Amino acid sequence: MNSPAPFSIPKSLDSLRLGDLLRMLVSDGRIDKAWAEKLHQDRKRDSSKIHPIIIVAEQKWPDQRQPSQLLTVDSLSRYVADKAKVAYYQIDPLKLDFSAAAQIVSQAYAERLRIMPITVKDGVATIATADPFHQEWLHDLERMLKLRIEVVMVNPLDLQRYLPEVYQLSAAIQSANAAKAGQIVGVQNFEQLIELGKDRQLDANEQHVVNIVDWLFKYAFEQRASDIHLEPRRQMGLMRFRIDGVLHQVYQLPSNIMNAITSRIKLLGRMDMVEKRRPQDGRVKTVGTDGKEIELRLSTMPTAFGEKLVMRIFKPDILVQDFQLLGFSKRQSEQWAQWTHQPNGIILVTGPTGSGKTTTLYTTLKQLATDEVNVCTVEDPIEMIEPAFNQMQVTQNIGLGFAEGIRTLMRQDPDIIMVGEIRDQETADMAIQAALTGHLVLSTLHTNDAPSAVTRLLDLGVPAYLIHSSLLGIMAQRLVRTLCPHCKTEDEISDEQWASVTQPFKAKKPAKTMKAVGCKECRQTGYRGRTGIYEMLTLTPALRKLITPETDLLQLRQAATKAGMQPLMLNGAEKIAAGLTTVEEVLKVAPPIEMD
Repeated sequence: MNSPAPFSIPKSLDSLRLGDLLRMLVSDGRIDKAWAEKLHQDRKRDSSKIHPIIIVAEQKWPDQRQPSQLLTVDSLSRYVADKAKVAYYQIDPLKLDFSAAAQIVSQAYAERLRIMPITVKDGVATIATADPFHQEWLHDLERMLKLRIEVVMVNPLDLQRYLPEVYQLSAAIQSANAAKAGQIVGVQNFEQLIELGKDRQLDANEQHVVNIVDWLFKYAFEQRASDIHLEPRRQMGLMRFRIDGVLHQVYQLPSNIMNAITSRIKLLGRMDMVEKRRPQDGRVKTVGTDGKEIELRLSTMPTAFGEKLVMRIFKPDILVQDFQLLGFSKRQSEQWAQWTHQPNGIILVTGPTGSGKTTTLYTTLKQLATDEVNVCTVEDPIEMIEPAFNQMQVTQNIGLGFAEGIRTLMRQDPDIIMVGEIRDQETADMAIQAALTGHLVLSTLHTNDAPSAVTRLLDLGVPAYLIHSSLLGIMAQRLVRTLCPHCKTEDEISDEQWASVTQPFKAKKPAKTMKAVGCKECRQTGYRGRTGIYEMLTLTPALRKLITPETDLLQLRQAATKAGMQPLMLNGAEKIAAGLTTVEEVLKVAPPIEMD
């Protein structure tokens, strides 16, 4: 009897082996038969337990059906899932229910069968595997658990990585929950008055708590989070990450564990761990997985259910970017450089909280801070510690506000001064006096657009003639999410959509734009990263004449637009036309154009 051809597809499989995968790929015309036979021969005596998908992906073969695409671990995993007629599942660590999943089966059982519990909901347990043909364990497990099991296929590299982490984190949480520290340190909120004596405070140095905090930082850095929120609720605590400006819930923790995590982070930030009734600030320096230093700014706030902690993540590499990487056009970069290389005057950056003003100012100061100049800042709080600047922290309880800080800096022989924010008349007066006496001053204001900064200064009580003689330029900015480069696809924009971001201007509608789709790289959001949109107002002699105690904001805006100022919405329209973002993103952040 003749043996079967080396690469004929088998009728049924009980487990996925290298030969089986190669046969399927050859049969479907995805790879060349000669490649498959050579690899199979080379690996015949290989006793290592490397997954067949990983072995094939390592060859970096082009897909014969789509020669421009390589056969990657991800594409091969999707292919095998389709062959096995099971759903493909993309593991998102932010959506794993660690505690519930880890209670389904033991770690030893999961590792032996190379399966990973994902979720348990409504009597259905979702279990991931990298070998969807091997399901002998399925019926026994359903009978033991009394649950219906849904099998999904996952990338073998993801399974290899996340399987131990699910059990390690779950064990840390369970161990921390079971730990007793002896006595209650103090009542944290009025809700706990009723529960007094039931909960035990965990020690912030408990090894399980340390492990959870390490995991928290690691995942926040990997997921490109800009902020970490730890929020107490009545029965539990919420952990959320802000990624590309949007908050995502990561995990729910028992209240006592959330309190222990907060205490651990406060300890790292040299904050008062016992004081939970008043807000506190602190900072932590740590190292990311790539070995680069990362700084976290901490802020606590007492709430009805306990102490809320927010950590803002700052990466030093954001300060060495080229301005065009921040979203500046070539013309805007040149205009900004022209302003910032003036020997004296004041430059204002406006926009709401979280619009990227700090990044713009720090990046500018980093480039201006040469050995020949003295750069000083007064901030509340100091956002990032930067050795190239002389930074001063506002401390209101000892009478050191922004105005007093500027007054002090004036005696420190500065060349460039950065004022964190102009909030009142005294600060505005001192900043303008510094600009008039030969210093370059950069500061921020909270206004909707660039022309509104002029009326804001007038409202604060700054005389119009001082604004004439000191103000160099005003820049308003916002951040918009950028489309994921891995999955964005072409789209057509309707006349109504284009008009919504360009009216009353007659901007040419692009033939094609891009739309969000969603993939592994962007966590199915369709967006990855953010870029700035900018509105730059240069104070020309004609515009200075319009600045009077009774300045008409609409008239000033119209004149500025005629003089070349591009409104935020129009700058956003340019980014839409370039395929960087979408109409929805621009409309979400940019104020409407008011010209009538």
